[in-house]
Amino acid sequence: MILGIVGATGLVGRIILKILEEKKFPIKKLYISASDRSVGKKLLFNNKNHTIIKIHDLFLKKPNLVLFSAGSAISKKWALKFSNIGSIIIDNSSAWRMDHDKKLIVPEINAHLLNKNDRIIANPNCSTIQLVMVLFPLHIKYNIKRVIISTYQSVTGTGRKALDQLENEKKGNLNYKKVYPYPIYNNVLPHCDEFSENGYTIEEIKLMQETKKIMNDKKISVTATSVRVPVTGGHSESVNITFKDNPNINVIRKILFESEGIILFDDPYRNIYPMPLYAQGKDEVFVGRIRKDLHFPNSINLWIVSDNLRKGAATNAVQIAEYLISKNYI
Repeated sequence: MILGIVGATGLVGRIILKILEEKKFPIKKLYISASDRSVGKKLLFNNKNHTIIKIHDLFLKKPNLVLFSAGSAISKKWALKFSNIGSIIIDNSSAWRMDHDKKLIVPEINAHLLNKNDRIIANPNCSTIQLVMVLFPLHIKYNIKRVIISTYQSVTGTGRKALDQLENEKKGNLNYKKVYPYPIYNNVLPHCDEFSENGYTIEEIKLMQETKKIMNDKKISVTATSVRVPVTGGHSESVNITFKDNPNINVIRKILFESEGIILFDDPYRNIYPMPLYAQGKDEVFVGRIRKDLHFPNSINLWIVSDNLRKGAATNAVQIAEYLISKNYI
């Protein structure tokens, strides 16, 4: 297989390379692309240096598969061009997620929807992936009616410059370029992405829209508040779920314990609950603090944590690629 990676030097791009190594992904030739300022530099993969090339030069290599992680503008400009020469694209940006003709895939939930005709496949938003991993098996059992989410999102979700801002602020260095409108160190910003006209941020809208698409149920009511916190290890979510049927907490725990890709971390009396401290560097989604809502019928509260750079982005993309290979679609 000829594999291309677009955006290889970014936080997600570097994790993609790491996961491809870990999984011993079948690659005949690897070509990596990044911004013009990175062209000519080298990245180590499988103990071999690979020179970063321009995306146009990657296009000329006619790769079988391209993993995009370079933002919506690049994806909109190049994904169709690659697909027209026969490449399959797995795109980590928001460019194609809500396109009616493109599939939004979390392999544990809906990989079966893919077929050999899918040329551009959308990778969901990081906070959406960990949410639906928990919601979907519960929806099958109890039929979800409403979801209320508050996220506590790592600065790594914004990228390298946000991580630099946090590190500079920790050191007391005032000579840095701000990504956020306020300091993030020792602070919490109720502001992820840009604000839309309805008062919700783009990140919140992604959560609301993508959840319905992945779960294939437009009737589910979803509302969200997304918050940026000075953490680097992963995203956390406080989630209130209302079901059509009255849920049994023990059954909920059993379902989640048996679900692929989920680790039940739920023994609060022994201080066992999910935290970014535990999730960082892991591919699983951690869930705990599971309890009945004492004031609203058929409802529960729970807490979800996952490494946003791995399962929230890179791992999910590579899992999609692995599924395509297993079905001989590539």
